[in-house]
Amino acid sequence: MISLRAAQCHQTDENHLKAITYSNYGPPDVLRIKEVEKPVPKDDEVLIRVQAVEATKSDCEMRSFKFAVKWFWLPLRIAFGVRKPRRQILGGYFSGEVETFGKDVTGFTKGDQVFGAAGLKLGAYGEYVALPGNYTIVPKPGNMTFADAAAVPLGGLNALHFMRLAKIQPRDKVLINGAGGSIGMHAVQIAKSMGAEVTAVDSTIKEGLLRRIGADHFIDYTKESFTASGEKYNVIFDMVAGSSYPANLRALDTDGIYLTANPRLSVMIRSVFTSRFSNKTVKFAFAQETREDLLELKQMIEDEKIETIVDTVYPMEQAADAHSRVETEQRLGAVVIAIGDRAD
Repeated sequence: MISLRAAQCHQTDENHLKAITYSNYGPPDVLRIKEVEKPVPKDDEVLIRVQAVEATKSDCEMRSFKFAVKWFWLPLRIAFGVRKPRRQILGGYFSGEVETFGKDVTGFTKGDQVFGAAGLKLGAYGEYVALPGNYTIVPKPGNMTFADAAAVPLGGLNALHFMRLAKIQPRDKVLINGAGGSIGMHAVQIAKSMGAEVTAVDSTIKEGLLRRIGADHFIDYTKESFTASGEKYNVIFDMVAGSSYPANLRALDTDGIYLTANPRLSVMIRSVFTSRFSNKTVKFAFAQETREDLLELKQMIEDEKIETIVDTVYPMEQAADAHSRVETEQRLGAVVIAIGDRAD
């Protein structure tokens, strides 16, 4: 095992690569840099040299196996490993360059700069990752660095999905609870691009950033509750797992739509009755993360309709620090790990 600090000096041969791994569930310091076998792409796979990867809250939850939403704990534990993780290389959202690909793969050329999602295969915390050619992997925006591009797919794809579900009309009043996270910041910008009047809810330190990217109003949840103001919204997009379902519904206008990205099992059950027996609609369908949607985001970025905010870029050797930064909830934007030689 190579320590995180000492790994800087270690050179790998052409058949191996460096990867940030974890062999046990636990705090950030379970992350280690290890030399592992370089993947060989199958006939239907593309091999990508990873340049940057977002360190996400999901990565932290899988590393520690502590989830804000409890109902899927058991199925995930069975899927990912009961006593220790089966997939020891995390990383689902990345940018990089195409190294090579299998004989059945089309649409890629060696050296293509791409970004995308690794799905449940994960693996983007390594210098190379092999993924099916039909996965959500598309050309990187021409006006973005690798680090910026790696911070797009998670937040952008989920935000686009939910803002479409909201069926936003110009001048709709949209509230985003938890607006300072990766998904929330993209949702603010996408809702604004649809003509909405956006209210962002988060902590004090995020007000300036959220206003800069387009929020019309800001509510500091540490000082007041948006549900107590009496204000009504056409759409509430909620990413806070422990928020009050009844209070959120009361803050909805007639025929309003409540979107929840981290639904508790009780909320999922209650949503069926709310949607059927009231004039309000609750939706929690999860994003499919398609190539078409990522290409749409790419176009929006190149048209300068939305941008991605990166808080900090850490080298591989500081992966534990990156996870700690994510877990503090004090970050102003996405936390990115530079995997390749550079992430610019």
